[in-house]
Formats: sequence, structure tokens, C-alpha cells
Amino acid sequence: MGGLFDISKLEEKLNSLEVEIKKENFWDDFDNASNVNKEYSKTKKIVDNYQKLIDGIDTLELLKEEVSEDEYLKEFNNLESEIILLEKETHLNGEYDNLNCYLEIHPGAGGTESCDWASMILRMYERFCEKYDYKYDVIYETPGDEAGIKSALILIKGENAYGYLKRESGVHRLVRISPFDSNARRHTSFASVTVTPEFTDTKEIDIKESDLKIDVYHSSGAGGQSVNTSNSAVRITHLPSKIVVTCQNERSQLKNKEIAMKILKNKLYDLYLEEQDEKMNSLKNNTIKNEWGSQIRSYVLEPYKLVKDARSGYESNDPDKILDGEIYNMLDFNLKNIK
Repeated sequence: MGGLFDISKLEEKLNSLEVEIKKENFWDDFDNASNVNKEYSKTKKIVDNYQKLIDGIDTLELLKEEVSEDEYLKEFNNLESEIILLEKETHLNGEYDNLNCYLEIHPGAGGTESCDWASMILRMYERFCEKYDYKYDVIYETPGDEAGIKSALILIKGENAYGYLKRESGVHRLVRISPFDSNARRHTSFASVTVTPEFTDTKEIDIKESDLKIDVYHSSGAGGQSVNTSNSAVRITHLPSKIVVTCQNERSQLKNKEIAMKILKNKLYDLYLEEQDEKMNSLKNNTIKNEWGSQIRSYVLEPYKLVKDARSGYESNDPDKILDGEIYNMLDFNLKNIK
């Protein structure tokens, strides 16, 4: 048990948070106080569960000679399940792991092939959310010229969303017989995924109106009645940083602007952390080229079936199931095996 995490360090952190909570002016900054309280509750839960398991192990030893083998095995299995849950909690104890997250997808070089692959990845994460009770909002989804998507951004909401998905950042590689090739040749496609937390405290960021270029346009859609014929989509360019954000999922231009400004502030805070101490290098991998040799994971559909993560060594012979959103086991494996 002691090898799973440093309990003394967690107890020290808990004591430090308790001191901060007891300060007279603690609630003067409501947002910060809420975050501290949340961190305190999360840390206390781990410490309490650890002590509960230690007590459980001691009790189990005493029961060994007093109960039947079946009763002992039942208690042993219950305790083992609790240990597995605690282990998972310790792996999800990063500073931002409990936050919602933004997941952004861009196709690599390769035109229609890569755009189609990017749309398959988007569907994979959307299906994952639907299967495992995560909510998601499509902030924007730009269709490709012939098929697939040119880019997409979704906000994924739920417990430890960032903690589970942060290791999805990187280049994803697909090998398959192309449905767009009349000669049925095998093609390799690439798409990049970037996952960042939805920060809850971005008060350091002050955005000046004069630094913004705001464009409005018709939102893209599938056609027919779903097309929005008004200029409701919003694109905001932050001139000093050259960051561009887009939102088109709402019918109201005002609402799209509000969401776009929130995303811009999140991206600027991301940049702020990076400039402070390169903290974001541990949160996401945004320096990998979207091309051969830089992939974090390969999805092979032809000439054999295999999904392999290059970092953790995770393998599956059922890529169709994974592409349909059954990625929890892979995420859980990577959570434990990728530092």
C-alpha cells in the first residue's frame, strides 16, 4: 500500500490547506476559496480512504482464523476492489485532473484522407462520452471540402475529464484501405489531438477590447434546415498573441461570442502558465509534428487489426470497438503506465 503514493506528503498538503481555510479573509476571494475547498475535499477523501484500507487490512488478518473460507474470500475481494479504486484516485491527483477539458482535433497532411480520419477520431471521443456519462458541447466543427472535418473543438464535462483524457494529446495514425482510392490501396493518415483543462481561475488574464479582431459569419452545417442563415458564428483573433478562436454551436451571435471569449481567456491562461515556468509542458504535448514517426498511437485496420499506444505499450486487436468509443480500458491503462 505504501508504494502507491506518499501518504505523508498528502497529509502535509491537507494540513497546509486546513491552515489556509482557517484564515479570516479566506472567503474574500470566492473563486480561490472554492478551488481550495475542492482540493481539500479531494485530498481528505484519499487520506481517509487510505486509513480505512489500513484498518481493513488489520481487520482481515484478525478474521483469518475466525470466519469461513468463503466469508474471508468475500472480505478479501471487497478490500481488493477498494484498493483498486484508491489507486485510481492517486493517479488522478494532478492539479487540473478534476477539471473539464477542451479537446481539439486537426487533420495532418493528406487532404481528404486525413480530414476523414479526423472526423473518425471526433466520433470516437463523442461515443466515449455517450457511453460513459460524460457531457460534451461541440464548440465548432469545420467540415472538409469533400469529406470529414478540417478542425473541431469540443468541451468535455464530467468527473476527472481532463485527468482521463490528457494523455490523448499527440498525433494519432491510421492505416487502412482508403475508401477514396478507386484502386483500393492502403493509405496512412494522421491527425493531431490537443487536450487542455477548462481552467476555473483565469483572473490573471485581462483582455483589452482594442487587442481583438471580431468577425461574424454564417455557421457551417449539414445543409437543409440545419443551416443557420444568419451571421451567428463568431471568430475572435487576439492580435498580440495571434490566437484565433471560433464558436458556432449556438444560434445566438451573442452567446457564441461569450463562449469564444471564454475559450480565448482559457488559451491565454494556458500561454500564461507556459511563460511562467513551462508548466504546460507536463499538461499537454503540443510540439509533436503531425506526420510519420511522431504518433503516440497507431490504429491499423489493414492488413491486420491492431491499436497500439507507443508510450504505454497498450495493445488491442479490436480497433473497430475502440473507434466506436470503447476507450475506457485504454485510458485507464495509460493512466497507470504513462508518467
